[in-house]
Amino acid sequence: MKIIQKAASLKPTRRDAFRMLAALGVTSIPAAPVYAKAFGFLRGAGDYRRLRMYSQRTGEHLDIIYWIDGEYIPEAIAEINYFMRDWRENAVQKMDPRNFDNLAAVHNLLDTSEPYLLLSGYRTPRTNALLRRRSRGVARNSYHIPGMAADITLKSRSIYQIRAAALACKGGGVGLYRRSNFIHMDCGPIRTWRR
Repeated sequence: MKIIQKAASLKPTRRDAFRMLAALGVTSIPAAPVYAKAFGFLRGAGDYRRLRMYSQRTGEHLDIIYWIDGEYIPEAIAEINYFMRDWRENAVQKMDPRNFDNLAAVHNLLDTSEPYLLLSGYRTPRTNALLRRRSRGVARNSYHIPGMAADITLKSRSIYQIRAAALACKGGGVGLYRRSNFIHMDCGPIRTWRR
């Protein structure tokens, strides 16, 4: 009886839960944004948040649970920061995890297991200036520079579907780039645009 009581009194940590889920190969975990403005059906949608992405630029894939039971997992956040680095300069920035929540919530709403194709995450000021010289669609003070934005797409969903899901989350700025076929999401002020 003492052994059972002792075992029952042990509370697993979030790191223990993360390891257990990884060992079990969990493949579908709901995600939810942290914003009070988010619709009620998104708040409390799950105790875990996950990101799945790949980058054609680096050939890297990411499939990671980064939030468990109300807490971000520092090791997972560091891995996402590295994945979303400015690949042109190999520069890593501490990304704003609120945008990870945006990405995870939109992915959950779209009901797909396909990873996002990440086109752009963090940008150094020099990279942003380079892209600005090439395109009128790049903002001088882009939310990519402080690590608050991501440009993504999915093969299995149209950019219009992704945009609609992002707008429903009300987590920040949502831009639709029709010619380049991608969606910009950031955790800045709520606004929308099309190019």
